[in-house]
Amino acid sequence: MFGIPGKQAVTMTQEAAAQIAKLMAKDGHKGLRIGVKKGGCAGMEYTMEYVDEVDPHDEVVEQGPARVMIAPMAQMFLFGTEIDYEVSLLESGFKFNNPNVSEACGCGESIKFDESLFEK
Repeated sequence: MFGIPGKQAVTMTQEAAAQIAKLMAKDGHKGLRIGVKKGGCAGMEYTMEYVDEVDPHDEVVEQGPARVMIAPMAQMFLFGTEIDYEVSLLESGFKFNNPNVSEACGCGESIKFDESLFEK
């Protein structure tokens, strides 16, 4: 929807693609849908959910066996984002390196987007 011909809406690191493929294979899911919703101390939060059916309005990004779907209302907020998966001694999880984010809260769970995304 907001794509540039020849360029994927989001990219995945090898670590993220491997983890997504592992999650898909575990219960036979078709992929992982990512989106954004209002919430958190900075105003917005990322969402992730397993998908068993692809919505025809989703932007689909595939890398090997890994498949990510971007919810229609989130596409403009996520364009250009790199999805990573990091493992440390204390935690592991997906990280979003999003060029559209202008601020993030200290906990790393909540974000605020560049105001220019809302201008017409």
